[in-house]
Order: sequence, then structure tokens, then C-alpha cells
Amino acid sequence: MSQRSDLLASVANTIQDYRGGSLPQPIPVHVERWVQQFDAAAQLPILQEIDHVLKNIYFSKERVCQFMRAALHTQQLTGPNPQQFWRNAKFLDIQGGGNSQTELLTLFSEQLTARFGFGINDCGQGDDVFVYLDDGIFTGNRVWRDLENWVHNEAPARATVHVICIAMHKGGQHYAQGRIQAAIGKTGKSIDISDGNWWSAVSLEDRRYYSYSCDVLRPTVIPNDPAVQAYVAAMQYQPTLRAAGNPGAANLFSSDTAKILLEQEFLKAGVHIRQICPNLGATQRPLGHMTLETLGFGSLIVTYRNCPNNAPLAFWVDTPWYPLFPRTTNAQTAVRRMFADLSGSDF
Repeated sequence: MSQRSDLLASVANTIQDYRGGSLPQPIPVHVERWVQQFDAAAQLPILQEIDHVLKNIYFSKERVCQFMRAALHTQQLTGPNPQQFWRNAKFLDIQGGGNSQTELLTLFSEQLTARFGFGINDCGQGDDVFVYLDDGIFTGNRVWRDLENWVHNEAPARATVHVICIAMHKGGQHYAQGRIQAAIGKTGKSIDISDGNWWSAVSLEDRRYYSYSCDVLRPTVIPNDPAVQAYVAAMQYQPTLRAAGNPGAANLFSSDTAKILLEQEFLKAGVHIRQICPNLGATQRPLGHMTLETLGFGSLIVTYRNCPNNAPLAFWVDTPWYPLFPRTTNAQTAVRRMFADLSGSDF
């Protein structure tokens, strides 16, 4: 086999359980169709680095289960008696958008049952420990809004909240924690959601102050590409660029040179996608969804469940672009829920 064929097969093997194995078959052909959309000279280097990165940060269902099993016995979280801790804990199912929390609660319940013989429905015997579970914290808006509403309307006068997620971006965690603590302050309640109450399989640096060592895509220069140059020129505020030399503190990338390649090629592809997909909103930026005017969030985290819209557009936007990770949107999930309620079926 050629190096290209080997890489296609390797990427395909890594992502084979994405969305329940629903990727077009055979998966190497699917990956080939995706990468062929980039300039010919960049295709092999992109495959090389994507193969490396996804082996680090693609979370298959089994990898998520491994993290959950480890969390069951993390003494900094549970104390000396993990079985009693989980018996007492109340699991929050309060997510305002999407279905990730409900699905992950089911998966966590399965791990609990396998280890201790009881699931989430048998938990909640205590009064003051609450668990918020989700697949990822990116900008922090989702967890902040969910918990702010809970703090005001449902939380007891005294509580401890643990946030457990697969991937946590430090900027989003810091932002969400500040907003939640401000909401707590307004209620007069005593709710602990301090730094030590946030748990994740991987913690990634995305804060602007630490751009030099960030773990997200944040270009070092603006490509010499007319479309990208025009996009940047139209921005009200010029983007923050990172200094070259450090591929990131989490060692996701094989080298800074390889990271720069992805930043440049995904930025060019993202601007192109915005041109050919006119229905994308302004916040769907070339390197991923971001409310603030930037080049995009730039996360490469993907789980077996879905690809976040905070990932580069080149990963997930569909028609006429061909996505590597076809994405289920929150709107689609809401429609499925509506029809499930009407029909009594489980989508």
C-alpha cells in the first residue's frame, strides 16, 4: 500500500464509530473524498497531521467509557467511599439545547451499574451533591446558561456542583465559572463550583493570553490568499495571531510546522466554504463557531456522538462542501424529539 492509502485507512479506523458507524462506506473512500477538496500539494501533509491529531483527540465510545470508569474511582472527586458518593449524588438533566447530556447520562448509568450494581435512577439519596455531565465545554455558554437557570429556579440553599465532561477548554471553563458564580451571588445561596469541581478527560488551552501555547487552531500569519485577505480586511477588529514555535501544551500536534499547515489550510478552506455556503450565519467563522469576531474557535475535538460547530468549517459543513464529520445540529435533535413525542417511538 502507498503512504496515502495507509493514512486513509488509519484515519478511517480511528473514526469508524462516529455517529454509530454511519459514515459513508468504505470509510477510506469517504476520507479521500474529503481531503481531495484541498490543494493537491497539501493533501498528503493534511492526512499525515489529521491522522496524528485524531489519534490524540478523537473520543470513540470506548474511550469515553474508559474516562467514565476512571471517574468512578477518582478519589479527589469521590473521597474514600466512591460507591456512597455516587449513591448520594444527584445527576442534573437540564441541558437547554441538544441531546448530549441525556445520552451521556445513559452511558454513565451503564458504567455505574456495571461497577456498583446501581444506575443513575437509584442515585440522589443525598441532598447537596449535584453532577452536571456533558461531552465538552468550548465557549462555556451552554454550561453557564444551564446552571444559571438551575441556580435561580431549582438549586437548594446549599450545594456542591461537579461538572464532568470529556473535553474542557480553559477559556470556556473560566468564563462559565465566573458567570455561574455571579448568578449564585445574586441568589444568596451557598453553592460550591470552584476550580476543583471541574473534571475532564482532556483540558485544552484556548485563552487569548496564552495564544503562544494554545491547543486550538490560531494562525501565526494570514495566508497570502486573496479570499482570506479580503475576509480579514472586512473584519471590524483584526484577529489575534499566535507567535510560532509552540504547538501547544497538550501535545496534540506532531510539530508546530504541522499545526501551522492545518491552520493555514483550514482557514483558506473555511473562507471558501463561507463563499459557497451562503446560508451560514456570521458566527460560523472559518475555524469554527464563535460569537466574538475572530477567525473561529479552532477546536479539533470530535467525539463518537458528534462534531461540535466550534470545529473548523472544513470538518463539518455540508453541501456543496463534503464534510469529514457530518454533523447533527441541535435543531435536528429537537425535530427528532418532537416526532418521538408524537409517535411514541425512540429516535
